[in-house]
Amino acid sequence: MITTMPPLSDLRRQRGVRARSEILRAADRLFAEQGFEGATTEAIASAAGVNKALLYYYFKSKEALFSAVLEGQLKGFHRQASEILSKRGPAQDILLRYLSFHFDAMASRPNYASLFQRLAMTDARLATRVFRRYVVPRTQQVAALIRRGVREGAFRPVDGTHAAFILTGLIVPYFAAAPMIKTAFRIDPLEPGALRRRKREVLDFVRFGLFCGSEEDHR
Repeated sequence: MITTMPPLSDLRRQRGVRARSEILRAADRLFAEQGFEGATTEAIASAAGVNKALLYYYFKSKEALFSAVLEGQLKGFHRQASEILSKRGPAQDILLRYLSFHFDAMASRPNYASLFQRLAMTDARLATRVFRRYVVPRTQQVAALIRRGVREGAFRPVDGTHAAFILTGLIVPYFAAAPMIKTAFRIDPLEPGALRRRKREVLDFVRFGLFCGSEEDHR
């Protein structure tokens, strides 16, 4: 059986895709650990196993690389979250499904919260652009869902926008503070058992604090 090698252009394209992916993976980790200023392009290129010239070939500047890392973190999450929040059905079920997804997404992206913190401290214009593109529309969707739930008698009479902020506060700060929690309390907040307990407490807090109905209805 005669096998043929793929064209040289295809091999180069495949290597290019792998190299770009490795650069993004290394940048994601180093930006989260060291911040925008602390993570050098030399260190990122070294961690990715490429030379710095190749890094600049794919990303014209350090700022462009940072932006690409954030886009990679946010784009897929925003799309899936929006799909959940757009579904028809009882407001309580949709909200719990969204919060469960949000928590699991954060747990699977350990650098996510840290990158957001670094972004806010690094580039206000980029932070504003990212927030307007991803965070604001999702918060508006959550607020609209809560307002619908209030109208339908599924939720207690709360302000939709502030409730949406509070719900985010139940999830994101836990992951952002994980290194401090680990040091101060000598526990690992990101180990599987701790994550399961935290997720259960978050969902129960929402059921009993926001939902209308009997205690049995919330189980």
